[in-house]
Amino acid sequence: MRESAGRNRLLTIFLIVFVDLLGFSLILPLLPYYAEQYGASEVTVGLLTASYAAAQLVGAPLLGRLSDQHGRRPILLISIAGTAFGFLLLGMAEVLGQSIGVAFFGANLAAINIVVLTLLFISRILDGLTGGNISVAQAYIADVTPAEERGKAFGLIGAAFGLGFIIGPVVGGVLGARFGYAVPAFVAMTIATLNLVAVYLFLPESVTPEQRAAMTNRPRPAFNIGSLREALQRPRVGPLFHVRFFFGMAFAMFQSIFALYAAGDPLNLSIEQTGLVLGYVGVLSVVIQGFAIGRLTKRYSDKQLMLVSAMLMAGSLLLWGFVPNVWTLLIVMAPLAFGGGVLNTVINSALSKSVYPEEIGGTLGISASLESLTRVIAPALGGLLLAVARPWGPALFSSVLMVWVASFIWRRLFINPDPPLEPRSEAPGRPYAKTPDAAIAH
Repeated sequence: MRESAGRNRLLTIFLIVFVDLLGFSLILPLLPYYAEQYGASEVTVGLLTASYAAAQLVGAPLLGRLSDQHGRRPILLISIAGTAFGFLLLGMAEVLGQSIGVAFFGANLAAINIVVLTLLFISRILDGLTGGNISVAQAYIADVTPAEERGKAFGLIGAAFGLGFIIGPVVGGVLGARFGYAVPAFVAMTIATLNLVAVYLFLPESVTPEQRAAMTNRPRPAFNIGSLREALQRPRVGPLFHVRFFFGMAFAMFQSIFALYAAGDPLNLSIEQTGLVLGYVGVLSVVIQGFAIGRLTKRYSDKQLMLVSAMLMAGSLLLWGFVPNVWTLLIVMAPLAFGGGVLNTVINSALSKSVYPEEIGGTLGISASLESLTRVIAPALGGLLLAVARPWGPALFSSVLMVWVASFIWRRLFINPDPPLEPRSEAPGRPYAKTPDAAIAH
């Protein structure tokens, strides 16, 4: 019965993340077109796209920390409600912007366009601040699964991401083309609202009041830039954050500039063909993270999987820059999807096993923030590299980053690993003070 309840909770978390990502990816392909019809330049569209990731950079660790103090369920409810409101504002931006613009600026079209664009920015920033609840979902999984099963459980999160990004853009494109750019935003709002109802009805709290009290009473670092610097210097956690950032930069560069790369030489793909290629990568990621990762984590240690994945990514990213045609590209994308899917899953699993229970939410929040930071930096840098050295510039740069990651994993996790986490004694009133497994000690 207890095992069945655990599976049901994991399924609910899977659906939460899937629906969250589906709502996000529904509007993602249409956002540039939505903004451009109100006079947005390419630079403005880039900033609009980056504003979500920049807001998530702040929101993810904050939500993770709040979930440690107040429980996972209420923070999930608040964050999903914020996401739904952000989508509502996105869908209403045209009507509200024109009404506000006419009221204050009359028939000045330029002023009205500025108001609409401002509302678009506000909607994306709000969704970014509250949409960082992936760290809370990951913390929930860490609460309800034993350490030896955590890699497989985190793989389900990755599979939910993959499914959301496969289905969402296709559905959003069809809706936007047939019914207008605002309709996908309203559909995403509806999906987020259903998600909110599902959490309220079917997801129990994973942390008891006694456990929350124990976590709240324990000292924790301040939430600021200094605490991030301190986290990067911590034993066990710091090396994993290092891997997270540089891996995230390489993978975000591939994701963010792939469409621009595919549209020019040597591939010259159409939008439909580019979407199919990305869908193919998404399907591979779902298969890897949803099915293969559980067996891999049972057979191999976290550090072994990270090293092999980094090496695979380094090689496939380098080959990506020199592929002559689509068929070669599809072959090269297979090890890239495998390495990225495994590495993304195992890093968060290892992080959750490298800190004490009351630190899991905040630690995974910092991990999500580092990932968001890469999505702010990578698009601009990747576009510049592509303009200077098409088609191999971004690929070569990303490959060099992954060579560094592989060498760093070898040096810091194999040759000179940090010592295991110090055991904590069980004290009265502190039922959650148990020693976690060291993520990379074996």
